Amino acid sequence: MNSKIIDGKELAAKIRGEIKLRAEAFKAKRGRSVGLAVVLAGDDPASKIYVRNKIAACEEASIRSYSYDFPEEVSEDAVTELIDALNKDTNVDGILVQLPLPKHINEKCVLERISPCKDVDGFHAVNAGNLLLGNKCLAACTPQGCIELIRSTGVTIEGKNAVVIGRSNIVGKPMAVLLLQNNATVTVAHSKTVDLKSITLRADILVAAVGIKEFVTGDMIKSGAVVIDVGMNRHDGKLYGDVNFEEAKIKAGFITPVPGGVGPMTIAMLLRNTVTAAENA
Repeated sequence: MNSKIIDGKELAAKIRGEIKLRAEAFKAKRGRSVGLAVVLAGDDPASKIYVRNKIAACEEASIRSYSYDFPEEVSEDAVTELIDALNKDTNVDGILVQLPLPKHINEKCVLERISPCKDVDGFHAVNAGNLLLGNKCLAACTPQGCIELIRSTGVTIEGKNAVVIGRSNIVGKPMAVLLLQNNATVTVAHSKTVDLKSITLRADILVAAVGIKEFVTGDMIKSGAVVIDVGMNRHDGKLYGDVNFEEAKIKAGFITPVPGGVGPMTIAMLLRNTVTAAENA
């Protein structure tokens, strides 16, 4: 069996086109553009690339971006004071703080300072809680993108056995909740799970978000499964997923590549959250 590759770039481009229409309709109705504020602190090269890509995506989708760059030594107070001002700014519908922040800054305190209605990353406790309760909210972007990628295969999520490897607040936990909301039977596993292979081999849908290079090998995958690889692991200048792609593509029915799979969808969901936040304001 050779897997069908799930093209995240192609799907993200389609969704960004839909977002652009919504953003243009918002501007026609409200007399201003949808606005996203992007806050970067420090000199992390990968973070700078991510921010640049997000700003470019905003421009393409007719969303106005506001960029705020701080040096590595910026104080936590300076960052939170900016967030307080952005919370009050009626031209800003979404606030994104690029992670990681410098080590002397408490990420949790900074993220919780963002107004939940402008928390387009979906990291705030209010949004996380509402997601768990099944209430209307701004959900975490990467898990949203994974759901769209699964749906794009034509495979029905309802009734399937889904396994999520990873339990982070950013991906693993909200991913499990979204799969439950789509009526999958969900198991959450992680790097400490005993006999993980016996669990993954039952997965019709396998989401790998453990953050370890090629952690999932081909012999851990059920024949015909949908495999979503969230991993972004850099080694010797090359990007690797959490799944051994060459082994997995022989077993899986559908699989996302790294890069070109989940990454573009995360940005698309960020833009969608931003337009949704604007429409709800």
